[in-house]
Amino acid sequence: MSISKIKIGVLGATGMVGQNYIRLLDNHPWFEVEYVAASPNSAGKRYEDAVAGRWHMQTPIPNNVRNLIVGDANQILQAQGRCRLVFSAVEMDKTAVAELELGYASNGFAVVSNNSAHRHTADVPMVIPEVNPDHLEMIHDQRKNRGWDDGLLVVKSNCSVQSYMAPLYALLSAGYSVKRMIITTLQALSGAGYPGPSALDLTDNIVPYINGEEEKSEIEPLKILGQIKNGAILNETSIKISAHCNRVAVTHGHTACVSLEFGNSKPKLDEIVDIWRGFRAIPQDLELPFAPKRPIIYREEVDRPQPQKDRESDKAMSVSVGRLRRCNVFDIRFIGLHHNTIRGAAGGAVLTAELLKVQGYLS
Repeated sequence: MSISKIKIGVLGATGMVGQNYIRLLDNHPWFEVEYVAASPNSAGKRYEDAVAGRWHMQTPIPNNVRNLIVGDANQILQAQGRCRLVFSAVEMDKTAVAELELGYASNGFAVVSNNSAHRHTADVPMVIPEVNPDHLEMIHDQRKNRGWDDGLLVVKSNCSVQSYMAPLYALLSAGYSVKRMIITTLQALSGAGYPGPSALDLTDNIVPYINGEEEKSEIEPLKILGQIKNGAILNETSIKISAHCNRVAVTHGHTACVSLEFGNSKPKLDEIVDIWRGFRAIPQDLELPFAPKRPIIYREEVDRPQPQKDRESDKAMSVSVGRLRRCNVFDIRFIGLHHNTIRGAAGGAVLTAELLKVQGYLS
């Protein structure tokens, strides 16, 4: 291992999201997995043995992780001296997750979480690196509020909002205001974890309900677009969002059908396409390892984007957009697509960690 690499831990390392972290971090130029932790049932086992018969990635377990002894994620002191940053993918009661993540942060760890427990905590930034990297400045207030010297807690958003947040933000950053949005998501099976819904539920069927997803889709974008004021992140209030969330028989790739109403100024369709194609942000400027070269890819074809054809675009970290057209009720409508377990989960969190590193929060 290169001595210059930052030591990383994965909490919930035996689950699907944890496995994806371990897969994606293999040979990362800046980070090295040195600690894995899971439930007490897995603690004390070699990682290879703990996931025997349930390693769900298509690539083998990385050699540097295979023989690591799994720690008990509840025992924070076991991670002391083993890692600087932990990715949290634990599957526990929400209150227990909230307490555990604060416990790691208060003991000096940088915590980047996939969980929802702190998404609405006022001093915890919920970051999409291309959209609101400035919210990482909240870490200074967070440390002051909580008396932390080195610890921090950052969360990622719900995976389903990634399909439309970058396209939305690109239009906002170009100077256009948005009043209302109606969003219908078609969410992949992998978004429910393993083993996910029963095949009997999804064969020849669509399930028009995912617990908590519509509320997350309507509220979380408002925090992402919010402003830091007086030591807290205040939600954006000018945009109204209505969401319908459906589970569909697609393995990977969340799709969103979006209708959008602008404020007084309304861009032309070809101008919107130019805005999307030209959109770049801090991760691209800094050439972060997990940053896609094109965060938004516009597809001209009448039948794209499609999960099978577009979810892997640019390291599976781009949002693919297509079918932009006028809307008979609002102003425009379009389709957005992203890879939910990479851009929307582990990969997006790794990109956030890269941003934390280059901005000096991990020193």
